[in-house]
Amino acid sequence: MIGNEAEGYLLWQVRVADAEQRAREFVRVMDWLTTSQRAEIEQRYVSDSLQRARNDLERTRARCLALRDEYEDRYRGLRRRCVGLTLAVCAVLGMTVPALRLLLST
Repeated sequence: MIGNEAEGYLLWQVRVADAEQRAREFVRVMDWLTTSQRAEIEQRYVSDSLQRARNDLERTRARCLALRDEYEDRYRGLRRRCVGLTLAVCAVLGMTVPALRLLLST
């Protein structure tokens, strides 16, 4: 579990660095901005990008959880059918083998 958390942290740091780089590139051509205006636009760009990324991750997480639930339900149903079929085959064989022995012994 710690490995997953570390990987998630590192992936998020890549997102942050990417958003910061894109923000710098976005304001680079706006040479009329003051330094404080440039910094504010960069910060808003980064915040917006990271909020969008967070929303995307939340939607992906919700979909993954929904799929997991769906597959677990399907697996339980399949397992029940397999166990039922196995028990039915065993019951049939359990009744058939003694009957065959009885027929063959006479």
